[in-house]
Amino acid sequence: MKIILLSAYTLMFMVVTSVQAESGGDSWDLVSKGRYIAQLGDCTACHTQPGKPLFSGGVTIDTPFGRLVGANITPDPETGIGKWTFADFENAMHKGHDREGNLLYGAMPFTAYTKVTSEDNRALWAYLQSVQPINRVVETNQLPFPFNLRTSLHLWNSINFNEGVYKPDPKQSAEWNRGAYLVQGLGHCGTCHTPKNVLGGDKANHDLRGNLLGSWYAPDITNNVHTGIGAWSQKDLVEYLKTGTNRYDIASGPMAEAIENSTQYWKDQDLIATAIYLKSLAGANKKEKPAPLSSNDRQMINGKAIYADRCSGCHVSQGEGIPHLFPQLANTPLVNGDPTSLIHVVVAGSRAGGTTAAPTRPAMPALGWNLTNQNVADVLTFIRNSWNNSAPAVNASQVREVREKLRE
Repeated sequence: MKIILLSAYTLMFMVVTSVQAESGGDSWDLVSKGRYIAQLGDCTACHTQPGKPLFSGGVTIDTPFGRLVGANITPDPETGIGKWTFADFENAMHKGHDREGNLLYGAMPFTAYTKVTSEDNRALWAYLQSVQPINRVVETNQLPFPFNLRTSLHLWNSINFNEGVYKPDPKQSAEWNRGAYLVQGLGHCGTCHTPKNVLGGDKANHDLRGNLLGSWYAPDITNNVHTGIGAWSQKDLVEYLKTGTNRYDIASGPMAEAIENSTQYWKDQDLIATAIYLKSLAGANKKEKPAPLSSNDRQMINGKAIYADRCSGCHVSQGEGIPHLFPQLANTPLVNGDPTSLIHVVVAGSRAGGTTAAPTRPAMPALGWNLTNQNVADVLTFIRNSWNNSAPAVNASQVREVREKLRE
């Protein structure tokens, strides 16, 4: 037993000494900081497959162009990044290419990580060097021809990639700049929430205005009052990112995973800084909200009956919901945006994420098994045009499209 323990301590000493030699400074503090940087960046989401060792890769990332798979980023010298130097790692983060000079696909959000400081990269690198090496071959590029050819990425980068570390805005507060650094850089919020152009890059001047992700929709998180988070206070935002729920919403789908893996662990001052920054974003339009559909509309009449029968038991008769258990539907801006996520949860159901602060994981049952496409369209049209909400009607073809995506 003493020999085994001695070997373990010797191995740890060797790892720490190696990290310290390359990074300089107190390696224990550096690794601890790096672990937090990894949580800020949600590295787990793409690099840790459920049931598999930490950062050993294998997570499928579906893109409009085909499938990519998260790489093994453990310090294994054969199948991971064990042969990489810090310079190699920083090139991947800042410039978007690997140790051999191969350009990386945008699914690895180097377009955001380029904003990360060398200091934070060094800490993250130190932490990655401390995790268990896992020998696991991962075929990351599973795109069909011609998208599997990386030569096209030179053109992609010239259009969609602006290299450079985040530069603080001297006109803004330290908190605002910290929030901008997290949202634009490590948090890479735009990877999901910014709409994409035909090449899959971020649309210029459309930051965080909402984006379709398969059968989910990452909503507008600008300060737009009608479709974004304009009605949310800073406290609402902090509570949502910390617990996965607030008075308006309960996280589901990819956002629930992001909160479980990442934001619930963020320091309070970082959550506050993020909220300050997001609340400063003006949003897409200043137009008055459209008038809701008439209560005499056929879809409104049918939807009202379906809501009373299937939805009011949890969300209450006037859409008030139950705080932190069943989402409020009345006067809820995110209900007015793209209906894809709403269709998803009605058809297939959903379970909220669980956090340390809010471990209960309330569920939305799947109703698609006995509601037709038109039924789903009608009840969502009713919800989106009742109780101070107003949004375009949902049609049966939209529901059919989501069902088809769910079958893929």
